[in-house]
Amino acid sequence: PPNAPPPQDAHALHHLPLATLTMGSIINEDRLDALIMRLHEIEAVKFGDFKLKSGLMSPIYVDLRVIVSYPDVLSSVAGCMWEVLKANGAEFDNMCGVPYTALPIATCMSLEHQVPMLMRRKEVKDYGTKKAIEGAFAAGQTCLVVEDLVTSGASVMETVEPLEQVGLKVTDVVVLIDREQGGEARLQSNNLRLHAVLPLSRVLKTLEANGKMSRDLVDNVKAFIAANQTGPNASGNEMGAAEPPKRIAYAARAGLTENQCAKDLWALMDSKQTNLCVAADVATAAELLALADQIGPEICILKTHCDIYPDFDSGFGGKLMALAAKHNFLIFEDRKFADIGNTVVSQYGSGVHRIADWSHITNAHIVPGAGIIDGLKQVGLPKGRGLLLLAEMSSSGTMATGAYTDAAIAMAAKHPDFVMGFISVRPSLWTGAWSKGLVQMTPGVQLGGGGDGLGQQYNTPDRVIKECGSDVIIVGRGIYKAKDPVAAAAEYRKAGWDAYLSAL
Repeated sequence: PPNAPPPQDAHALHHLPLATLTMGSIINEDRLDALIMRLHEIEAVKFGDFKLKSGLMSPIYVDLRVIVSYPDVLSSVAGCMWEVLKANGAEFDNMCGVPYTALPIATCMSLEHQVPMLMRRKEVKDYGTKKAIEGAFAAGQTCLVVEDLVTSGASVMETVEPLEQVGLKVTDVVVLIDREQGGEARLQSNNLRLHAVLPLSRVLKTLEANGKMSRDLVDNVKAFIAANQTGPNASGNEMGAAEPPKRIAYAARAGLTENQCAKDLWALMDSKQTNLCVAADVATAAELLALADQIGPEICILKTHCDIYPDFDSGFGGKLMALAAKHNFLIFEDRKFADIGNTVVSQYGSGVHRIADWSHITNAHIVPGAGIIDGLKQVGLPKGRGLLLLAEMSSSGTMATGAYTDAAIAMAAKHPDFVMGFISVRPSLWTGAWSKGLVQMTPGVQLGGGGDGLGQQYNTPDRVIKECGSDVIIVGRGIYKAKDPVAAAAEYRKAGWDAYLSAL
C-alpha cells in the first residue's frame, strides 16, 4: 500500500523504534547561551511593538523563520532539540514538522538521525490523493511533532489531530522555545508531553546577562507574559510568577537626579498632581500667552516653538515666565538643537530669542555628538536649566531607534548634571539601562489614538504611562484645537494622572 513503511532490507532498523532514546546529559549551558546570543544577532528574537495573531501588542517577537538562511543556527537548533528529546527519554518511529517554520528543523533532524519524516498539508488538495498527511507510515506507529515554539499549543494540535486521524499515535512534542503562556498545560491536557529546549525566561536571563536587555525590559516582557496566559499556568516556571514592574513615585525620583530643573519638575508634578505637558503650537505669541493663562492650572509644562511666532518680541520671555510663576508650570522651548557645540552656544544664549533666559527646558538631537551637550551646558547649567535628548520620536518612519537610542542613553549618563531626561516613545522596551532620575516625555498623545495623515502616530495617555513607561504626556492639537481647551486640558490631566496612580 502507498502508506506502508519501506521494506526491511531498505531500512533494517525500521521495525525497531528508530528513535528510542535514553536519559542523557543535559545540554551544555554555554552552548545554550551561545545559541541564544546567535538568535538575537540574526533577529530571530526581537523587542519592540509587535501585533500578534491574537491582536495583542507584544513587547517581544520570536521569528524563527529566519533561521533557514543561517545553516549554523538551523543545525544548532535541530541538534539541541534532538538532545533534549534524548535527555527526556522520548520514543517515536517518525516525526512531523508543523508547517511551515518547523519543516526545515524536522528535515535536519530526520537527515542527521535517519528518522523517517512525514509532512502535513496545511491545505488539503481537492485533486490527486487528497491526503492530509504525506509520507510512508503504518497505523499504530508513534509520531513526534516538531514545532519551532509554543504559545497556546493551538498550532501543535492542528498537526496532532490529522496525524491521529490516519492512525498514528502522538505522545511527544519538541520545540525550541516555550513562551510560557500556557501551551504546556494545554498539551498535557491532551496527554502530550512537551520537550522545550529554551523556556522564554531562559532566553531573557541570558540576554540580560550579556547586556542585550535592561532589567526594565525583562520585567516588562515577564509582566506581558504573565498577563496574557492562554490557559492554566501549570508549568511551574518563573515567568508566570512575574509581577508587573512598579513605578517609582515622582517625589522619590527627585532624589535620583543631579539636575536642578529635573528635581523641580518631579516635585512640581507630585505637588500639583499633573503629568500633562501641552504643546502649544499656535500661530502667534499672543495666542500662546492667552492659552498659557487659560490652561496653566492644569499643566506641569508648556511646550513652545518660539521661532514660528511672527509677533515674537523681547518682552515675550518675561511675560511667559510670569505666567509660569503664577500657575506653577515649567517652560519647555522645543528648539531641537542639532548643530556643533560652538554654534549652539550662540543659538541658545543669544540671538533674537535668547532661549536660555526664559525657558527652563530645551532639547537637542545627538547627531552632532556629545559636543552639542557641552555647548548647551556651558550656557544653561549656570542658569539652572535642563536638557532633554531626543532618543525617540513619534513620527512614522523615524530613524531615532535602536543604536541611536542607545547612544542617547550613553550620552545622558555622562552629563547627569545637565541632561534631565529624554523625548521618547516607549522607554519600557529600551535595552540599555538608564537612571530613574531622568524624565521620560512622550509626544503624540491623544485620547483616541490614531494618526494625522502626515506621519504623526498617536497613543493614549493610559498606554503611554502604563505600557510605554513614560512620565510626562505631551498633548498638542487635542487641547489647543478643542472647542474648550480648558476642559480638554482637565480631561487629559485626569487621564494622565490616573494612569500614573494605577501604575504605582
